[in-house]
Amino acid sequence: MYKRQEQNLSSPLPYKHISVAADEAVTYIKQRKNHEIEPLKSRWNKFNFMCCGGIEPGCVYTIVGASGTGKSSFVNTLETDLIELNPDKELVVLSFSFEMLSSRQVGRKLSNKLRHTTSELYSASEDVSDSLLQDIEKEVEVIKQYPIYYVDESATVSKIEDTITYFQNTIAKDKWLIIFLDHTLLVEGNDTNDERKIIAALERVFIRAKKVGKTSIIQLSQMNRNIEMPERIINPSSHYPMRSDLSSSDSVFQGSDVIAVLSRPETLGITAYGPSRLPVQNKVYLHFLKVREGKLAILEYENDLQYNNLIEVDRSENKPQY
Repeated sequence: MYKRQEQNLSSPLPYKHISVAADEAVTYIKQRKNHEIEPLKSRWNKFNFMCCGGIEPGCVYTIVGASGTGKSSFVNTLETDLIELNPDKELVVLSFSFEMLSSRQVGRKLSNKLRHTTSELYSASEDVSDSLLQDIEKEVEVIKQYPIYYVDESATVSKIEDTITYFQNTIAKDKWLIIFLDHTLLVEGNDTNDERKIIAALERVFIRAKKVGKTSIIQLSQMNRNIEMPERIINPSSHYPMRSDLSSSDSVFQGSDVIAVLSRPETLGITAYGPSRLPVQNKVYLHFLKVREGKLAILEYENDLQYNNLIEVDRSENKPQY
């Protein structure tokens, strides 16, 4: 027993000399220059810019928002864009859709493409017309070809890791694996109900997973209720989301390469947003609270959430610096 412990203590972790890391850095820079490595683009040019050109392998992206801010629609649109706007890339999407049935995720994609609300598609007030049904069926045939695999059933951290590892070794082997998780608070603990411990364990899994092959991770997380406090709503200097507004903020911040928070100030009764008195009517703002490779900023969008979309505002003043 003593000898076995002694052997374990004498086995160092894998290491590399800085010269190896330096060569890897130069190789990566050259590959980016020559477009041998290209990030995945979304429809939002300023979002791409903030993410160093788009979604990169080896990174964890966290999209945060309170209920009703459009974070699920934002990520659903992003999921579609990564496939449709990057046709030259071999991608596999693994989507842990814990909050919403995968069939409803497809419904949101149809809403975006056909410019009909999901209520209209689901015949909430009047039956879908035969012509619209034909358009739906035609569009569904396109969507069915997407390389997306959904996991609807909520799972433990260890089962999530097992599933990611399975995809990395089989379905997504030698391809770019994009992992979506909606959302962190719905993950179950292996042997605990402590929310902070569960999310800390999840972030450790994602840090390990992003280093395997070409893997990118996009997770949704929830805001706490602090931003809804009356004293913050009446004080413009307290309107913008902060790190402490994130649920389990320490673990999420440590595990993420990029953190962006969606905000719809008009839902809080705010009439002019923040110290800059930004407009609020039909507006959604995306606050970057962490960017490993750039500056922090706020991006402005027109609210098109009825069709599960956000429209990026293209003017220079939509990106005030923190």
